[in-house]
Amino acid sequence: MSDRYCLVTGASRGIGAAIARRLAADGCDVVLNWRTSADAAATVAGDIRARGREAIQLPFDVTDRSAAKTALEGLVATRGAPWAVVVNAGTVRDGLLMWMPPEQWDAVIAATLGGFYNVVQPLLAAMLMARRGRVVTVASVSGQAGNAGQVNYSAAKGGLIAATKALAREVAKRGLTANCVSPGLITTDLTKDLDATAMLAAIPLARAGSPEDVAHAVGYLCAPEAGYVTGQVIGVNGGLYM
Repeated sequence: MSDRYCLVTGASRGIGAAIARRLAADGCDVVLNWRTSADAAATVAGDIRARGREAIQLPFDVTDRSAAKTALEGLVATRGAPWAVVVNAGTVRDGLLMWMPPEQWDAVIAATLGGFYNVVQPLLAAMLMARRGRVVTVASVSGQAGNAGQVNYSAAKGGLIAATKALAREVAKRGLTANCVSPGLITTDLTKDLDATAMLAAIPLARAGSPEDVAHAVGYLCAPEAGYVTGQVIGVNGGLYM
């Protein structure tokens, strides 16, 4: 895939950074989208260049439709259609629905579902014209099974899964695939301080996953060998949700 580039949103830390490094190791140039973590993004870019691939930083807020459209249209104008788009950026604002203020609901929906639209839609025409490509979204076991205290997050990730499946049907005739990776408990900055005792007890493999575990699944879906896989949800959850 040395002549192709991949875009990863939320690529400066955690799962997004692991995905970016994996795609570079697989031979792709990588466009790194991030919002606030400039130093962390620079570190990931350095790692990619150390692997002999090009790293392009493309900072914008995925909830800002105008900024996303401008950045992505400029990217296509200079680099052509991406081989793969990995929609990873999102946010968490946990709380019981009964006490959840509207801004807490809106922030999660905007980042996950708004971000999906704002990133994928401006790229689709070029990808469809190229008649090749991959769209991979990063959802969550919470979007499959639901999780108390995460009604907003479960709704957003469940909607993301449905949107990915619908997109797969829309673009298949043009040679594009769309799939979803659904992580369970993954050790990142967002979860390192979480008391996960109950969840660990429910995981058949009895451990949390790593960002690299998720990245390996994404790497497979982005590979040419996955060309007959579309509309699927691949769980990376240690057996938590089967």
